[in-house]
Amino acid sequence: MALLLELKRLVESFFKFVRDKNIEIYNEFSLVHELGIYLRTMLPQYKVQFERNVSFFTRDNKTIKKEIDVTIFTQDKHEKYAIEMKCPMNGQYPEQMYSFAKDIKFMEELKDRGFNKTACVVLVSDRPFYEGRINDGIYRYFRQEYAVYGDIYKPTGRAKNVDFISLSGRHEFVWENLNAHSKFYIIEM
Repeated sequence: MALLLELKRLVESFFKFVRDKNIEIYNEFSLVHELGIYLRTMLPQYKVQFERNVSFFTRDNKTIKKEIDVTIFTQDKHEKYAIEMKCPMNGQYPEQMYSFAKDIKFMEELKDRGFNKTACVVLVSDRPFYEGRINDGIYRYFRQEYAVYGDIYKPTGRAKNVDFISLSGRHEFVWENLNAHSKFYIIEM
């Protein structure tokens, strides 16, 4: 049996590399591509690809999202890993938090469809993602409990408190400092 990759440890080493080399991550696109370049260097025996459609890996592709930010897999697809990433830059805190939950649901779905491991990575530079005066509703998961679980209701718009994402597991995380201005978390499944 193959030794499974530890996605969390790989992403933590990537953030250490970013810190040590003073690499600027300025949006989600740069985060995804910098991580992909790093993973290709660290894992030459694997394919590392971006924005792969779920249908490339499974016929059961009725998932909450269709494209996977970063995939790592062997030629025969016997080992396959998925990473979803968020790096919000324009506020919209409750909506972005809902997107974080949507990524977690997507990674649960891929794990159920045969992926060896999956992970969600979030990098933020705005304090309201991880601390603030309001700590109920969607905020409680990210500011107080540091765990995402159960039914997560859409916090804004016409579908507020009607549309929801139902998570099957409890996903705990820790906000880690990247630098003086940014924090990240990694959830591995």
